[in-house]
Amino acid sequence: MSTRQLLEIAFSSGRSGSGPATWGQQAIWDAVRRLPPADAPRYNITTAAPLDPGLPLPVVLGALEQLLHLHDSLHTRLLPDGDGRLRQVVDPEGVLSVELADATGADDPGELGARLHGELAARAFDTGEQWPIRVGVVTLDGLARHISLVLSHTAVDGSGMSRLVADLTALSLGTSPEELAKLREPGQQPLEEAEFQTSERGVRRDTAARRQFVRKLRLGPPRLFPTAAPDPVTTFPNAVLRSPALPRAVERVAGAHRVSTSSVLLAAAAAMTARLAGTTEAVLNVVVNNRFLPELANAVSVVAGDGLFHLPDVGAEFGEVVRRTHAVAIGTYRHAYYDKLALAAEIAAATAEGVELADRSCVFNDTRELLPAAPDPGDGPDDAPGSARTTLSWPVEFETRPGLTYALDALQSPEALSLAMTADPSVLPRPAMERFLYGMEELILTEASAAAGTVTAATTATGEASDA
Repeated sequence: MSTRQLLEIAFSSGRSGSGPATWGQQAIWDAVRRLPPADAPRYNITTAAPLDPGLPLPVVLGALEQLLHLHDSLHTRLLPDGDGRLRQVVDPEGVLSVELADATGADDPGELGARLHGELAARAFDTGEQWPIRVGVVTLDGLARHISLVLSHTAVDGSGMSRLVADLTALSLGTSPEELAKLREPGQQPLEEAEFQTSERGVRRDTAARRQFVRKLRLGPPRLFPTAAPDPVTTFPNAVLRSPALPRAVERVAGAHRVSTSSVLLAAAAAMTARLAGTTEAVLNVVVNNRFLPELANAVSVVAGDGLFHLPDVGAEFGEVVRRTHAVAIGTYRHAYYDKLALAAEIAAATAEGVELADRSCVFNDTRELLPAAPDPGDGPDDAPGSARTTLSWPVEFETRPGLTYALDALQSPEALSLAMTADPSVLPRPAMERFLYGMEELILTEASAAAGTVTAATTATGEASDA
């Protein structure tokens, strides 16, 4: 049987201060407070991993303490100021609790770690009273063998968590905090980011981004899919299509059309949205990580924002859709860093005036790490869409999410690319969700085959000319 105990890491001499919350902190805090209490933990950002062959526990605990000094977001609390806005308070000292489970006995460290991770992830944060981080560690024979990190989404987004894990790994392997801080420049702390946002330059960026968003809202169709059936919906199903053929195919299409791999996936999502909605255009709310902004490149905080992507005439040949998607997406990404609370006020005012605004109920989020896909034996352009190696599963049912038609996430693993879709079944029943996901795969694999054929033909023609 395993044993549990609570360790406390003392933290002192950290940076401190207070000021307005950042746009990202405010946006996530507003989103979470609107959820039923039992549903709030699904906004937590979590990760867990085995530590093989293990690290001395003092090394891990020391690295965690150093991590707090590197990233103010980990010891920041958020307090309402009475008018709907938040203030962030960065604490210079305090205690980080670590839940420790010893796997001596019958427990496997990995299984025990998974259970501990599930427990930590299932609890919401009180961001006014607590620091937004929980840690769980499983030990065996005096070594840390598994670690779990659970953070409030008000502290980090997905990209921020990736950077946090990389920093914790480097610190555990002996990199000094000073070396790491130098490597991570530039990377604003949340108070520095808030200072920029209230500056003249920040206000100009915010104003331009919201103006672009509202302009697109006025151009897009007010509804993409037909009105939902009147029958009440109690849960939203989640479908996951796992395709080993997609990683290489996405890269091949991106290379052939000289676009980003995200543009290929976004183009496929837009095409299938229009196809299933029976329209000629698509509007998607796209999650943008904003790390292309130099001062935010290495930020371990929540800086991701929503961009509105509107693409007319989506029924064109898919290669053309890919190229046009890339051009439109650049403008979308450029205008995804703004004050979401101010935008909500503008939208409410326009709605009150009777202005019809575009459907914003379809959400696209490319969560992949931007790394080349690992080779997959037998993977090639001739792999059939929906082949035996592609799987579709229905792992979970979520609580209903008002105002959402679907949320689509792209997830990368070394062996496959997964498309995870959560949808309102009164708008997109399960068969329609299957058509959507398999349709995305088919569009990309077919285009990849065509691109490979073009390259082969060009190579052959060049060879013949050389022989002549």
